[in-house]
Amino acid sequence: MSTETIELTLQEMVHGGQALARHERRTIFIPYGIPGERIRARLTETHERYAFAEVVEILEPSPQRVTPRCPHFGPGLCGGCHFQHIDYAAQPAYKRDVVIDQLKRIGGIENPTVHPTIASPDAWNYRAHVTFHRDSLGNLCFVGTDNETLIPIEECHIMRPELLALLDELNLEEIEQLERVRLQTGSDGDLMVMISTRDDEAPELEVNMPVSINLLLSDNEPVNLIGASNTTYTVRGRRFRVTAGGFFQVNLPQAETLVDLALQKLDLQGSESVLDLYAGVGLFTAFLAERAALVTSVESYPPAVTDADENLAEFDNVDLIEGNVEDVLEELEERYDAAVIDPPRTGLERAALDALITLEPDRIVYVSCEPATLARDAKRLLSRGYRLVDVTPVDMFPQTFHIECVAYFMHV
Repeated sequence: MSTETIELTLQEMVHGGQALARHERRTIFIPYGIPGERIRARLTETHERYAFAEVVEILEPSPQRVTPRCPHFGPGLCGGCHFQHIDYAAQPAYKRDVVIDQLKRIGGIENPTVHPTIASPDAWNYRAHVTFHRDSLGNLCFVGTDNETLIPIEECHIMRPELLALLDELNLEEIEQLERVRLQTGSDGDLMVMISTRDDEAPELEVNMPVSINLLLSDNEPVNLIGASNTTYTVRGRRFRVTAGGFFQVNLPQAETLVDLALQKLDLQGSESVLDLYAGVGLFTAFLAERAALVTSVESYPPAVTDADENLAEFDNVDLIEGNVEDVLEELEERYDAAVIDPPRTGLERAALDALITLEPDRIVYVSCEPATLARDAKRLLSRGYRLVDVTPVDMFPQTFHIECVAYFMHV
């Protein structure tokens, strides 16, 4: 690593949480900076057209710069947060800028309509579940900023306080095969610990607190050891059962925001047939079913489908299908007026996108947790007869660079 320093003026925030500057025809990426700041930086990795650098000195700080709350935040430390040095009031605007940039550069969309980011009502202590990795000394850790090093955690300001208290009470050092620990809390305050071991064997456990414990096997199948096998979350007054290992949004108030946006965009009148793809335990399906004639819900994770069957038991207009989206769509013959898709970070598989386009729903609401794959899939949709009406970023993950978006497409 070079010892030479250069002065830079940071120009914009880019995807991944780094600020961007330019120096001698080279683009420089700098973590922990804020656009508008003038800094002294040291190059850490150089290439012909771009380089990475670290902040050595802040010469002119941004008025948005604040003191991070967490002692684990910063270069070489915990990689769970990226923006604790930025006043939360400013974070949503930077996230919107990133979404616009991704849609332009990757999606090829010249002037995308991107609304202001909907800020989280809770900038701190919002995560309802969190995963730790165990290091060789038995410490429960988060992954470091290098995406490899494990950083022992004593405090965390984005997880719910009851989970931090549970972390302090856990005594798992004697489980030699322990690999990961996931903690979560439901809307009723119920606590759950999910453990993963290297050999998939259940350890001997004793607990002296009201907590459920489940073993997650290497194929993500859960085995109940103590207490309950599921957690209950409440969104818009409706309860959802989630079996250990299943997915649910970490920020419950913003989960409600996602549902509200999807319903607003689709504006269902009661006669429509709607697809809900990557449907999980039925979060969107439940509210779609109240407003549509038929909802076809597709999910590949068997425990989630079982949960959805329970969560949606009151509806007789829901068709639950277990299977991969691309396989199921190829077999469907129904005419669909609309679709809600909430894929993983990797976005839609090409086969799934092609199959969806073949069905030609008039309206698509795409819920994305990764702007880059949203932009890629938007480009594909636009080339196949759809128009991107608008995108609304939702700040599901304050203090991090992660961005949730609700994108609305219409068939031309």
